[in-house]
Amino acid sequence: MKDLLLYIARNLVSDPDAVSVTEVTREGELTLELRVAPDDMGKVIGRQGRIAKEIRTVVRSYAQRTGVKVSIDIVD
Repeated sequence: MKDLLLYIARNLVSDPDAVSVTEVTREGELTLELRVAPDDMGKVIGRQGRIAKEIRTVVRSYAQRTGVKVSIDIVD
Protein backbone atom coordinates (compact mmCIF):
# COMPACT_ATOMS: atom_id res chain seq x y z
CA MET A 1 0.00 0.00 0.00
CA LYS A 2 2.91 2.30 0.71
CA ASP A 3 4.18 1.77 -2.85
CA LEU A 4 0.74 2.50 -4.31
CA LEU A 5 0.48 5.77 -2.38
CA LEU A 6 4.01 6.77 -3.40
CA TYR A 7 3.23 6.05 -7.04
CA ILE A 8 0.03 8.13 -7.02
CA ALA A 9 1.57 11.08 -5.14
CA ARG A 10 4.76 11.21 -7.22
CA ASN A 11 2.73 11.44 -10.42
CA LEU A 12 0.67 14.35 -9.09
CA VAL A 13 3.40 16.67 -7.80
CA SER A 14 6.08 18.85 -9.41
CA ASP A 15 8.85 17.67 -7.05
CA PRO A 16 8.54 13.85 -6.83
CA ASP A 17 11.80 13.54 -4.86
CA ALA A 18 10.20 15.36 -1.90
CA VAL A 19 7.40 12.79 -1.55
CA SER A 20 7.70 10.42 1.41
CA VAL A 21 5.35 7.98 3.11
CA THR A 22 5.71 6.75 6.69
CA GLU A 23 3.87 3.69 7.99
CA VAL A 24 2.52 3.85 11.55
CA THR A 25 0.54 1.02 13.15
CA ARG A 26 -1.92 2.01 15.86
CA GLU A 27 -4.50 -0.26 17.47
CA GLY A 28 -4.57 -2.70 14.56
CA GLU A 29 -4.93 0.01 11.93
CA LEU A 30 -2.23 1.01 9.48
CA THR A 31 -1.80 4.76 9.08
CA LEU A 32 0.13 6.08 6.09
CA GLU A 33 1.52 9.58 6.61
CA LEU A 34 2.09 11.35 3.29
CA ARG A 35 4.54 14.24 3.13
CA VAL A 36 5.09 16.43 0.05
CA ALA A 37 6.84 19.73 -0.68
CA PRO A 38 4.89 22.77 0.59
CA ASP A 39 4.37 24.03 -2.98
CA ASP A 40 2.78 20.70 -3.98
CA MET A 41 0.36 20.44 -1.07
CA GLY A 42 -2.49 21.95 -3.09
CA LYS A 43 -1.96 19.47 -5.92
CA VAL A 44 -2.32 16.52 -3.55
CA ILE A 45 -5.34 17.91 -1.70
CA GLY A 46 -7.18 19.42 -4.68
CA ARG A 47 -10.17 21.71 -4.69
CA GLN A 48 -12.35 21.07 -1.66
CA GLY A 49 -10.23 17.97 -0.92
CA ARG A 50 -11.45 16.01 -3.92
CA ILE A 51 -8.09 14.58 -4.96
CA ALA A 52 -7.20 13.62 -1.39
CA LYS A 53 -10.56 11.90 -1.04
CA GLU A 54 -10.02 9.90 -4.24
CA ILE A 55 -6.50 8.90 -3.19
CA ARG A 56 -7.93 7.61 0.09
CA THR A 57 -10.66 5.72 -1.79
CA VAL A 58 -8.17 3.96 -4.09
CA VAL A 59 -5.81 2.96 -1.27
CA ARG A 60 -8.66 1.79 0.98
CA SER A 61 -10.15 -0.36 -1.77
CA TYR A 62 -6.76 -2.00 -2.31
CA ALA A 63 -6.35 -2.48 1.44
CA GLN A 64 -9.78 -4.06 1.70
CA ARG A 65 -8.73 -6.74 -0.78
CA THR A 66 -5.73 -7.60 1.39
CA GLY A 67 -7.77 -7.48 4.62
CA VAL A 68 -5.97 -4.51 6.19
CA LYS A 69 -7.62 -1.44 7.67
CA VAL A 70 -5.79 1.67 6.50
CA SER A 71 -6.06 5.44 6.82
CA ILE A 72 -4.09 8.20 5.12
CA ASP A 73 -2.90 11.41 6.76
CA ILE A 74 -1.48 14.24 4.67
CA VAL A 75 1.09 15.89 6.93
CA ASP A 76 2.70 19.33 6.63
